[in-house]
Amino acid sequence: MRAMMHLTNKVALITGAGSGIGKASALLFATAGAKVAALSRTASEVHRTAEEIRQAGGESLALTADIADFDQMAAAFRKIMEHWGRLDIVFANAGINGVWTKIEDLALEEWNHTIHVNLTGTFIALKLAVPLIKQHGQGGSIIVCSSVNGTRVFSNVGATAYSCTKAAQVAMTKMLALELAPSRIRVNVICPGAIYTDIRDNTEYRNLERRKNVYVPLTGKPGSAEQVAQLALFLASDAASHISGTEVWIDGAESLVQGF
Repeated sequence: MRAMMHLTNKVALITGAGSGIGKASALLFATAGAKVAALSRTASEVHRTAEEIRQAGGESLALTADIADFDQMAAAFRKIMEHWGRLDIVFANAGINGVWTKIEDLALEEWNHTIHVNLTGTFIALKLAVPLIKQHGQGGSIIVCSSVNGTRVFSNVGATAYSCTKAAQVAMTKMLALELAPSRIRVNVICPGAIYTDIRDNTEYRNLERRKNVYVPLTGKPGSAEQVAQLALFLASDAASHISGTEVWIDGAESLVQGF
């Protein structure tokens, strides 16, 4: 690990830290020296993540909250401040695929649920985090996990609600990068392609064929959660000190052939 890729004495919040990209990032951030607030709505999963960090000699705080519930998230942020008294890094990673179906079959409540969790949930996390990062006056890093869908890929029939949230997260990142620049808070967005996680198992495909394996030119197979975590670590660290308002695709060039 390069000298600048450390997070020593930094406090990092990672949402969706119970599994997949969030868990891999929590473990890696802790290895890099961060004190990690691991948040998930599934208590058993996030407690396992926190325990793995502690067993490896790191500091971690397990937080259980629904990212789309303002009161639960506010309580989680209060616990971070009570425990460590500061916040430096946020990786807003949690989200859902929701229901993938043709627009005429997508119910309004299903549309609203995907928007609420993915987009409003990101808004809530950042709204609550920014004052705390500003408080210590030393800047910080915010990272949002978007997707190739809605940013480079538009060929997945049925993914309209999901893709709209992912496109909006990129717009939010760029808006906030300028808004928060005077406070030296960097804001960037990661756009993963096919990654080996369990999110597809939690996707409801209605009146559609389940998405087949995608073609990944670089490796021929999906990426790993750990590879995305490495990118998140870079963006969180001082190695990315002059990078803000930028989306980074991590997909082995998949989206260049899947876009249309």
